Amino acid sequence: MLKKDYCALRPPMGWNSWDCYGAAVNEEQLLGNARYIADNLKQYGWEYVVCDIQWYEPKAVSNTYNNFADLEMDEYSRLIPAVNRFPSSADGKGFAPIAEKIHNMGLKFGIHILRGIPRQAVHRNTKIKNSSRTAREIASQYSLCPWNTDMYGVNYRAEGAQEYYDSLFELYASWGVDFVKVDDIANTEFSPNNPYSAREEIEMIRSAMDSCGREMVLSLSPGPAVVSEAFHLSQNANMWRMTGDFWDQWDKLYDMFRRCEQWADHVKPGCWPDCDMLPLGKISKTEGCHGEKDRYTNFTRNEQKTMMTLWSIFRSPLILGGELRENRKEDSEIITNSDIIGIDQYSSDNRQLRRTAHEAIWTCLDRDSNRVIAMFNTSDREREISINLEAYGFNGNYSGTELWTKEVCENIQGDFKVKVPVHGVKIIRLKKKM
Repeated sequence: MLKKDYCALRPPMGWNSWDCYGAAVNEEQLLGNARYIADNLKQYGWEYVVCDIQWYEPKAVSNTYNNFADLEMDEYSRLIPAVNRFPSSADGKGFAPIAEKIHNMGLKFGIHILRGIPRQAVHRNTKIKNSSRTAREIASQYSLCPWNTDMYGVNYRAEGAQEYYDSLFELYASWGVDFVKVDDIANTEFSPNNPYSAREEIEMIRSAMDSCGREMVLSLSPGPAVVSEAFHLSQNANMWRMTGDFWDQWDKLYDMFRRCEQWADHVKPGCWPDCDMLPLGKISKTEGCHGEKDRYTNFTRNEQKTMMTLWSIFRSPLILGGELRENRKEDSEIITNSDIIGIDQYSSDNRQLRRTAHEAIWTCLDRDSNRVIAMFNTSDREREISINLEAYGFNGNYSGTELWTKEVCENIQGDFKVKVPVHGVKIIRLKKKM
């Protein structure tokens, strides 16, 4: 196991500001959700509080970016928090005051960055810390993000390029950052014949993180990550996105079964293929994104259970996306089921047993070595799903508990059948009878 793996021996769990606030989150909203986690969710394992994209953009108001905006930046070409949105960052403090408050709640703090160097740094030809080179000399003018105008990629061959990334993570370590989500890097598309063309920037980031003196989780976005590069991803990152942005739409959830099947063999401690955030509760507060503005999730109750169960039995990171302070009772129930969370955090032998156009079956062992079977109905009508337990080597007579409803079923053996609602799941923990 690599040293970098020890900061994420289990799939990271937490909250990210993107699904509810887009690029516009501010200090009050960030700390308010942190306080909610500390008071209501920390006991279930939720611990990361991540400030997503463009915290350095003073005029950000929604999920839509202002093209070629003036960004807050220090003398060494490094982006810093916009003071009008994060008042505690004034006088060069950066995110340190916010990180300290979050740490004092018993939680961990994370930020989002885009790979590369700010375009405005290149245009102004500003300095690179600990290097005689300048921003213009290390930029790759052909390396552009297709959906955001803030950055140029870094030319990994240029003298001063590694020093630039080293200076970034030195700054983040001084702020007390525990988690860094790096975007426009897991599936960069500026070179159509080479979708994994940011390989060298990933390696520079890994080197900078390893030398910064602080343990941090490294998350790479967006997806879909390239399955053939699973080894390289596992050598450098703790999380990497298997998909583009995931929203509350059934077709995206249905497609995740295929993606989980593709990536299942690459899940291991410290290396977590990422199904993306959980769009639960109140989302899209600043702008309608894949649905109405300021809405509760479009997922039905059954679909929410399916999503939480699939993410957990696959062992994806669990990152909440809603405005937690507006959670309803039913929202809280989905994210505080200790049995389901325990599957995500502590299970083993996780694998898909069967998948068709209309159903999928996954299995694992829970932390007490009990066999767990998850039966998903991906069709548009109620279905009876069956499994012959003995055919998969699950011999014996079992009692079973459904982990969402807590219903108990006795004398489970051989051919086992359950009725599963539309887009729903039954996940049953089996205990062998003596």
